[in-house]
Formats: sequence, structure tokens, C-alpha cells
Amino acid sequence: MRCLSAYCGVLFCVLFACASYADAGTFDTARWDAVLANISSRAAAKNISDATIRATLRSPAFIPSIVKSDKNQAEFKLTLESYLGRTTNDARVASGRRAAKKYADLLSRVDAIYGVPPHVILAFWGMESNYGEVRARHRLVDAFFTLIYDGRREKFFTDQLLALMKISDKNGLDINNIRGSWAGAMGHFQFIPTTLESYGADGNSDGKIDIIDDVADAMASAGNYLNKLGWDKTQRIARRVMLPADFDTSVLDGKTKKTLSEWSKMGVLNSDGGPIPTGEMVAGLVADIANLPPAPNADATMDSDVAPRPVITAYLTYPNFYRIKKWNNSNWYAIAIAELADKLK
Repeated sequence: MRCLSAYCGVLFCVLFACASYADAGTFDTARWDAVLANISSRAAAKNISDATIRATLRSPAFIPSIVKSDKNQAEFKLTLESYLGRTTNDARVASGRRAAKKYADLLSRVDAIYGVPPHVILAFWGMESNYGEVRARHRLVDAFFTLIYDGRREKFFTDQLLALMKISDKNGLDINNIRGSWAGAMGHFQFIPTTLESYGADGNSDGKIDIIDDVADAMASAGNYLNKLGWDKTQRIARRVMLPADFDTSVLDGKTKKTLSEWSKMGVLNSDGGPIPTGEMVAGLVADIANLPPAPNADATMDSDVAPRPVITAYLTYPNFYRIKKWNNSNWYAIAIAELADKLK
């Protein structure tokens, strides 16, 4: 079998990395070998080079902390206000403005080619890696082999590793030097390998795509991805609005869509109390439903302890908002992008 010698048995570094598992009798060396063999045969079937296959299987390590991270992902509990305080604060805005000056020409080129304005690219860059300041911790080969072995999303992570091998092959990158998050995201904009394989772009015309060490490639890839998602630079992402205290909160998850004129008739106002723009553009509404004060009881007496609910703060969410959610399927994330982008205009 092709490259059999690369994974025959369990390598010393793997045994060392999993000592606690092996000592407890929980690490299955036969399964580990089977995972290595499967990747080798699958990669060969995809015409990935012998050199890349050998490099991938040279010294993969099982990382117990990655399994722990995957099994114990914290439930999202931040309020929208707290989340925005962490993601769109003054320090991040200041860093974004410095990046805007430093990379002005590159940002203009991405805008001209892909139709995504500088402030939008900067917002994604700030959210994903704080403008490149957040550094990757793990070799992606180790992360993917660990997660494949663990088995919770074996097909997904197998696809990611094979895509990473193809990327390494195509761009002449040393696969063992490619680092990312424990879940496999990498580079300035935290692409997973299958996203990079589909949307990666050569931003400096050197014939390679390197989104980890090359800002030009990273920005071009982000611009290309957003362009392919249908980004419309003539439209905004979201608008902060006010709703009447008795507004139907069941429609505030972004899934109910109405025209701006329809929302206006239902009492939606600009955050300053003025009328929202009207027309036939379709939008949704998003608010922090879980943290709204309870609505007053209609039968409550004047001396009731139930205070009237204040006017509700929400966001009108336009088509670009839903394009962001194809990048990251979180209403909070999309609102943060909108807020940060507005501050960086």
C-alpha cells in the first residue's frame, strides 16, 4: 500500500502525546493506525503527491486537549450588549484604523476586484484574528488527526485534512508548518481548508495562496469569498432601530422577512426615533430576545410590581447580513460585523 511505511505502527511522538490515554487503556492504537491508513489511501485516490502524503504521516500527534475542547465547547451565554462590548470596542476600532492606513492600497485593490469595501474587509479581519494578532496554537495535521480519531465528526474533519493536503500540494507549502485553531481554522480570516480550497485567491500574483503569512492573499481570499456569497456594496448590513414596547417578539430572530414599508407600518423606528427608510427591500429583525424584560400583564393593576417594558432595541437585517451568516451562522457575529464595519468607514 502506498506510503505504508509512513504510518506503520504508532509513532513514538504519538505515544508520548497520548501517554495519559494509553496508561488508562483508553487510546486505541489499532484505530489510530486505521485512521492513518485511510487518509493515505484516500489521499492517493485524490492524486495527492507521495511527498505530501509522506509529510502528512511523518509525525502526527494525538492531542488530548483538542478532544477536551471539542467536547466542552462553552454554551453561548453573553448578552448581545456584552458581546458587542468585547468585539467592537474602542481598542479594536483603533487597531482597525491603523490597519486601514497601513494596507490602504491593498484594501482598495480588493475593493476594485471583488466589490467588497475596505471597512467590511477590516471588520472581518478584526473579528477573526484581531488584525493578525491572534496566533495559531496547533499544527493542523495534529488537530485533524486527533478529531478524526475521536470520531464525533469524522467525515467533516477527514474532508478538512484531505483539503489541507491538496492545498499544501498545490502551493508548495510544508504541511507540518501549517498551524491553526484546535478546530482547524487558519490564517488572518480563519478559513477552514475546504473554504480555502474553494475561495482562496492569489493576492500578490506569486502563483501561490498563503493566507497565514501573506496578508495580500488573505484579504483577496476574504474578498473573493464574500463576492461569491453575493456581497452588495451598495447596501448596508444592518440598522439599529427601536420597536414599540408591545411589539411581537416572536419575529425578532431574523427569520421573518418583510419589506421596509411593512416594518415601518408596524412601528419600527430609527434609533433616534425618526422614520426608517421605506420601500420594497426585504429585511428581517433581530433582537436579544432572551434578555428583554418581561412584557407587562394587561390585567396588572396600577400598583403592580411589574414595570412596563421599555422600548425594544433591535436591528433591521438586510441581505448582506444573511450573506455574513453563510460565513458564520450567528446573529450576534453578523451584528458585530455590521457595527464594526460602520465604525471603520
